[in-house]
Amino acid sequence: MTAIITITFNPAIDKSTTVQELIPEKKLRCTVPVFEPGGGGINVARAIHKLGGHAMAAYLAGGYTGKAFTQLLISEGISSIVSEIGDSTRENLVVFENSSAHQYRFVMPGPLVQTDECMACLNSIKKIPDIGYIVVSGSMPEGVPQDIFALISGISKAKNARLVVDTSGDTLKQAVSSGVYLIKPNLRELSSLAGQEQVDAAQAVDIARGVIMNGTCEVIALSMGEKGAILITRDTAISIVPPRVQIKSTVGAGDSMLAGIVYSLSLGKSLIEAGRYGVACGTAATLNPGTELCRKEDADRLYELITLS
Repeated sequence: MTAIITITFNPAIDKSTTVQELIPEKKLRCTVPVFEPGGGGINVARAIHKLGGHAMAAYLAGGYTGKAFTQLLISEGISSIVSEIGDSTRENLVVFENSSAHQYRFVMPGPLVQTDECMACLNSIKKIPDIGYIVVSGSMPEGVPQDIFALISGISKAKNARLVVDTSGDTLKQAVSSGVYLIKPNLRELSSLAGQEQVDAAQAVDIARGVIMNGTCEVIALSMGEKGAILITRDTAISIVPPRVQIKSTVGAGDSMLAGIVYSLSLGKSLIEAGRYGVACGTAATLNPGTELCRKEDADRLYELITLS
C-alpha cells in the first residue's frame, strides 16, 4: 500500500453524549460522554485504520487538551507526528436529544497558531520518504499562513505524491489554485468555489468540470449526502448511489468517504472503484451514533449494493 499522510491544522476532542430533552435553564442529565480524537485529517487517518489500512496523522496540538488528544490517538493505534503549539487544542460537543431524535453539534473555535508552528509541521512531513498521498482535511485555525497550500502543494510535487483536499471557502480556493489532485466539496462548497450563489444538482457536473478546466485540479468527488456522490473528471461524470439506510448520525460521514477513496487508490484500485468504496464508507458511517466513523464490515457489505449511472 502506498504511504498516506494526513494533515490536520485544527484538530479537536469530540465529546458526544445524550439527553432526554434540551430545556433552557434546567440542569440536563447526560449519559456518560464518549471522547474521540477528531478533525478532518485525523478522522481520515482513523477511518483508514478501521478499514485495515495505515495512515500517519500529522497535526498541531497544545495545552492539556492537546496531550489528552494525543493519548486518544495512541489508544487507537494511530501513528502520528505531533507539532506542539502554544495555544490549546479545541473541544467540540455533540448532543443527541432522545425525545426528538435530533442531533446538536457545538463546534468551538480553534487555537491561534503561529507561522513557525505550521512550518514545523510541514518540515516534519518533508523528512518522510516515499509518500504516495497527502490528505489535508478540515478547517483552518487563525494564524495559518495564507500560502499554506502553495507550500503543501510544493511538498507533494517534490515527493511525487497526490494531494487530496477537503476544506471549504477561501481555503478551498487557495488549494485548487495551488495544485491538487482531488477535492471533495458538497454543493454549497462547489458554489463558493465557482463564485456562484447557488448551484443545484442539475448544474453540478458542468460547474465542477469548469473548475477542473480552469484550475489545477484533476478530480472532484462531489458529495451529495445520502444520495451518494458524483465523480467528475475532464472526460467523465459518474453518479454513485448508495442504498437507503436508517441514518443515526452524519458526523464523520464525509471523512469516512474520503478515507475510503484514498485508501482504495493507495491499493491501486481504479478511480471508479475508489469512488464507489468511498461512498460505501460514508454511508456506513451514518449507521453509527454520535461521532463514530465507518466500520469495515458495513462498508464492504454496502459496496456490493451501490449502483453507478
